[in-house]
Amino acid sequence: MDSISRKMARFALGLDYDAVPKPARREAKRFLLDSVGCALAAVDLDDMQAAHRYVRGLGGAEQATVIGHGTRTNLPNATLMNALLVRAMDYNDIYWKNDPSHPSDILPAALAAGEFRGASGADVIVGIVLAYELEMRLCHAADPGVREVGWHHASLTQFVSPLVAGRLLGLTEDQLVAAVGISGSSHFTLGGVVAGHLTNMKNTADPMATEAGMRAALLASTGYSGPVELFEGKEGVFEVLSNVTWSPEAMLEGLGREFLITTCGYKAFPTEALTHQPITAVLELMRDERIDPHEVASVEVRTTTRGADILSDPSKYQPTTKETADHSLPYCIAVAVAKGNVLPSDFEEEALREPFVWELLPKISVVADPEIDGLFPGVKRAIVSITTTDGRAFVRQEDHAKGRAERPLTDDELVAKFRANAEGAVSEGRIGRIVEATLELESHAAIGEYMQLLTRDT
Repeated sequence: MDSISRKMARFALGLDYDAVPKPARREAKRFLLDSVGCALAAVDLDDMQAAHRYVRGLGGAEQATVIGHGTRTNLPNATLMNALLVRAMDYNDIYWKNDPSHPSDILPAALAAGEFRGASGADVIVGIVLAYELEMRLCHAADPGVREVGWHHASLTQFVSPLVAGRLLGLTEDQLVAAVGISGSSHFTLGGVVAGHLTNMKNTADPMATEAGMRAALLASTGYSGPVELFEGKEGVFEVLSNVTWSPEAMLEGLGREFLITTCGYKAFPTEALTHQPITAVLELMRDERIDPHEVASVEVRTTTRGADILSDPSKYQPTTKETADHSLPYCIAVAVAKGNVLPSDFEEEALREPFVWELLPKISVVADPEIDGLFPGVKRAIVSITTTDGRAFVRQEDHAKGRAERPLTDDELVAKFRANAEGAVSEGRIGRIVEATLELESHAAIGEYMQLLTRDT
């Protein structure tokens, strides 16, 4: 029988643009616009400047373009740098079933390979759809999920990125299978990158898995071989990660018939996914009840045990870096109370020292709720209670944050998010051109023309 990786490779090669339903094509372009906006917003961040110096110092053949900078470098370097930019602000997409994922972290592999090969916009749309369809199904494959037993979701990306890169590079079926084997047998990622005190690796692990997929595809294109039965073979994924129950059927179910990309979510806030429901609840309570931030005596957030553990440990009450702050539920809630929103600017160095936000931090408690655990991951409920200095108490339950499939962003809201993200890097005129070009991506004969639009002009 064909191996799972061969079946995935066959799907990757067999999916045609005309076979992708219009709603799925539309979401592919919307997610690309969202991802490009996140990347442009991140260009001047200190860690992204450091990463660009690293990539530029490596040199390499000028095969693909780095977003914002316009630097041209080789395929793995361009893939890594662009994936870092997309991921840097923790503001790109989110899909979370048994496992979480950010499929847009893989889009730079499609862009770089497509630019190198002279692919059309329609070809790249197919690559984007592949990234979502394969990555999102892997989020259903393990029970309770690899993240729940200590592995980072980049461990899923390593299986998908070589298929996306390889499809755009023109690999054969056997080469694609080899690429999955090469990448998947060499790039598992520890969950510790998002636990406890956080570092730049929080936003680097998944881009590195995308880079690994590009390298694997390039290596496989030379005839290099890799494990064929990566998942089900001896000492393969299923055997080694035996502390979860695997469903091979979930990896392949509905491929080509049901397009999951239309159920993936956008982020309305540049923060860790489990902060979004409580942020939404706080903002609604503060607005609807007209609560004065200076009259807030306490805020209690009831969430999952995992959310309480990773988002409210002692380091999260003293956030001094962007990486810790955007994974700090107390900080995000304090900002929501103090400012009436949570924006990228709230994670800049000066904002992290704002006195009123720090005054609010001790007033915020996070409680693990076993009843909420029982609903997770199907429902990611948060219950927020705000008590004011005059003794009034207000409670709000939130199951679906803004931007999720249940409460989607409209086109106008998505474009507004893009404009806010891109305005520091590109002019108003260029913003309009990027929006138009992205939403009409299929009209581009060569994706390289599109990539030139993404270079900063301010």
